[in-house]
Amino acid sequence: MSKIVELDHVPQGRLQQVLQEWSALDNTVTISMGPQHPSTHGVLRLELELDGETVIKATPDIGYLHTGMEKQMETKKYQQNIVITDRMDYLNPMGNNLGYVMTVEKLLGIADDIPPRAQTIRVLLTELQRIASHLVWLGTHALDMGAMSAFFYCFREREKILNLYEAVCGGRMTVSYFRVGGLPYDVPPNFKRLVSDFLDNFPPALKEYNTLVTGNKILQGRLRGVGVISAEDAIDIGLSGPSLRGSGMAHDVRRCEPYCGYETYDFDIPVEQEGDVFARFMVRMREMHESWKICKQALDRLKPGPVKANTPKIVLPSREEMKHQMDALIHHFLLAAYGFPVPAGEAYHAIEGSKGELGFYIIADGTERPARVHVRGPSFVNLQALGKMAEGMMVADVVAIIGSLDIVLGEIDR
Repeated sequence: MSKIVELDHVPQGRLQQVLQEWSALDNTVTISMGPQHPSTHGVLRLELELDGETVIKATPDIGYLHTGMEKQMETKKYQQNIVITDRMDYLNPMGNNLGYVMTVEKLLGIADDIPPRAQTIRVLLTELQRIASHLVWLGTHALDMGAMSAFFYCFREREKILNLYEAVCGGRMTVSYFRVGGLPYDVPPNFKRLVSDFLDNFPPALKEYNTLVTGNKILQGRLRGVGVISAEDAIDIGLSGPSLRGSGMAHDVRRCEPYCGYETYDFDIPVEQEGDVFARFMVRMREMHESWKICKQALDRLKPGPVKANTPKIVLPSREEMKHQMDALIHHFLLAAYGFPVPAGEAYHAIEGSKGELGFYIIADGTERPARVHVRGPSFVNLQALGKMAEGMMVADVVAIIGSLDIVLGEIDR
């Protein structure tokens, strides 16, 4: 009001000049957004420079959760590090386990020795994990947009997947099930029936999600045309996963650099061209159906057989073997007490995690502990696109953009 009063007292001849000087001033304001749940999906702080409600610049400020996981892994034996990978992207623990153990197997030269049954179980459980991760994304993203019901519907199916994990290994979120050389033990006898029951009931649930959320015109209005990023910019930043495929790039590690026999599975790579929040939304919705297809194929391939590589100096023997073989008991003692040495060298292996390319780079020095570990985390890299996506958007749109990236701060601040 004081400015209006002052303008009222400006002579008519100078009014235009005063207005020009006023408009030339920097009228932006800088505010902090976060860290809080749910809108920033964890301990993420954004520094927003605003002109009114329009975002001029968005700068992510991370580090509030930093745990130094990579340095912790350099102090532990190779097998002990599996429990740390669970706690990075805690919505994709099976995928984290898989990426790490396959990198160690590459260093050991036993990548081709993993039995077919173990490979099939790895694919099956990892794809179930992708569905579970996307369900958490869908529920929380819808909640961000004001649709509360979808959150409860999504967690209904996610609980069924976590029940499967509990039946397999006793864990639900921090599973630590995969091992260097295969699996620690086989799945329970009723595993195929339990998974089959879930897969039979999932398509109707997915149809229900699309009816409840995807077809909602209010939700579409909030997401279409928001947070647009071109394919060129996405590649320059290093986006991967649904965040890249939503901009028209059909890049998927399962196809580009196949592992665990993915080249033998029949599935499509969902791609959308618009590059906005709704495009990334649709990619993930379609991905859940593709993961369901892979799980059905894996379940049909699940034939009896061993689940551990025949490498007694690396893989723990079974309890039954220890009861009858002295060599097995000795190997168990040595592996549990001292671990196994890994030949000097370096290796990088990537998988297609639920959020994009998840890679582990390990330098071995010939001891039982890695000399250096670095994780190429998809959430960390994808978050870099937030500033580009948020420019010119409204403050309320920033929440939608964060949800479309599907970040987990445990992996970002690892």
